[in-house]
Amino acid sequence: MKLKRIAAVAATALAIMTLVGCGKSTKAAADKSQVKVGILQLIDQQALTAARKGFTEELAKAGYKGNKIKLDYVNAQGDQSNLQTMSQRLARDKNDLNLAIATPAAQALQKADTKTPMLFTAITDPKSAGLVANSEKPNKNATGVTDKVDVAGQIKFIHKVFPKAKKIGLLFNAAEQNSQVQVKLAKAAIKKLGLTAVEKTAATTNDVEQSASALMKQSDVIYIPTDNTMAASMATIGKVSTKEKIPVVPADATMVKLAGVATVGTNYEDLGKQTGKLAVQLLEGKKVKDLPVEQPSKTRLVINPERMRQFGLTKAMLEEAE
Repeated sequence: MKLKRIAAVAATALAIMTLVGCGKSTKAAADKSQVKVGILQLIDQQALTAARKGFTEELAKAGYKGNKIKLDYVNAQGDQSNLQTMSQRLARDKNDLNLAIATPAAQALQKADTKTPMLFTAITDPKSAGLVANSEKPNKNATGVTDKVDVAGQIKFIHKVFPKAKKIGLLFNAAEQNSQVQVKLAKAAIKKLGLTAVEKTAATTNDVEQSASALMKQSDVIYIPTDNTMAASMATIGKVSTKEKIPVVPADATMVKLAGVATVGTNYEDLGKQTGKLAVQLLEGKKVKDLPVEQPSKTRLVINPERMRQFGLTKAMLEEAE
């Protein structure tokens, strides 16, 4: 009888352990059904925010919404120490993947975390930024979509729209690697057309008004690359443009609204959606090394009717120059 009681107790204990184990297994399955995605954005500015919006919209479209996804969004507000701290936090969180928006954010996140798959977007040249060694077969656990525009084509667009302009001003933050790459290309294109490039830099948004004012006094038209500092200062640049009566043509389509006349450029919400498609592939089992870095899938002519009237331009003129 004693042996039977011992056997019964053992059987009961085993049953309880099995139930507990099943409970844990069910919980693990439930946890696995929710993906964790970290997002590190460099600064609050229209283009980067549009890219983030497009990214999350594309994930939602693929079914990653509500309790199916946990988004951990952090914004460094342009501060390098914030980038470091936030990158380290995202690394500790052990997300299924992380997204970095803009070059400094991607560099900081990659330095902090080489294990979590990383996507990047709104980056001009990931290779020179050290994010990939091979764009076709990414080998540093990072891939994404660049915002690299046809800089030479945009300079030609400026020349067609403003044929009398001889001096093209270049306004940028010299500390931004993406801007350095574009300015180099712009200067080569300007020289090829027999025109003169004039440069002014601004290290922070507080410096932009003074630099823009000085540059516009020396230039016939201003070209602005996809520069994060300038993108965050377009309202200021627009004010100076109106005062000095000098037109602005930005590389980034989202910059046109506050200061630009027009551009043939990338729409950053589209860029975010394109990056979101890569995220879906990663979440569904693809490896980073099998997803080549992509260029923007499309560009578009974006115009500012108010600025066009200010400088005597029509939509037909811009479409012809496109």
